[in-house]
Amino acid sequence: MVTDTGGIDDKSFNASAWAGIQAAKGQASNVDPKYVASTSEADYEPNLRGFVTKKCNFILSVGGLMGDATKKVASENTSSQFAIVDSAIAGASNVYPMQFATHQAAFLAGYLAAGYSKSGKVATFGGLKIPPVTIFMDGFADGVAQYNKVKSKNVQVLGWDKAKQNGSFTEDFANPAKGKALASTFTAQGADVIMPVAGGTGLGAAEVAKASSGKVSIIWVDQDGCVSTPQDCDVFLTTVVKNIKDAVDKAVVSGATGQPLAATPGYLGTLENNGVSLAPYHDFDSKVDPALKAEVDKLKTDITSGAIKVESASAPQ
Repeated sequence: MVTDTGGIDDKSFNASAWAGIQAAKGQASNVDPKYVASTSEADYEPNLRGFVTKKCNFILSVGGLMGDATKKVASENTSSQFAIVDSAIAGASNVYPMQFATHQAAFLAGYLAAGYSKSGKVATFGGLKIPPVTIFMDGFADGVAQYNKVKSKNVQVLGWDKAKQNGSFTEDFANPAKGKALASTFTAQGADVIMPVAGGTGLGAAEVAKASSGKVSIIWVDQDGCVSTPQDCDVFLTTVVKNIKDAVDKAVVSGATGQPLAATPGYLGTLENNGVSLAPYHDFDSKVDPALKAEVDKLKTDITSGAIKVESASAPQ
């Protein structure tokens, strides 16, 4: 596995992918996991080539930013099996794509945030303006809009304008100080629920929430925050889970047991197949109104059935 720049212990998507490979080790005796961390985008290609040289049977790229490097290395090594999280590579039959309809679960989170907010202002920010990030922000904004429509309210979203596809980004997935600064700006503007989509950078937002004496809460992403960062569980309202772990686990076990990993259609995680979801409310379970919980559950049913369409320009095609 080649990590993105957030590193193996980002409490987010790199950590989820590595957990999936570790889980596969317990199911197939011939799985021998290794990883190398990328400190910058310049590391992607040489890191991938390093595993080709070692004749690894399955080489996983973690993150949409690795798409170009993966396409290049995979096209030059067609007998090697690659896989990638958060991207699909056209024409590359030896790259198994794992993508996620995270806008569906983020829609639920946006509705929840709007219903839970006391100030009438919620916020989101990203690490980089790339589709695997903005898809969360689109869903979140639409969930707030749905709440406003149903309840005739006017909860504001700071940090993202879906129509203009423009918002706030830290330009970093591994810098909590930047996350803290941006979250502090949002709280100064009145936001009391914040969803960072920024890997380890988002931990800075959790710091802001912990210092707020209960006034500010965080919606985490990727891995259930109460599992990956239990010391911050007291500020995590919920998590928009992207079930990378199970997707990677299944892919690795399939490859290890000789099953083909087809580039088309690959894997798409949705609310229906539990590829994306909302985590339990954990410490907030007693604080979230039962009626609001029921509305979020009903929304999930309506999205799964197709009664409500959730759309994003960044959704996997």
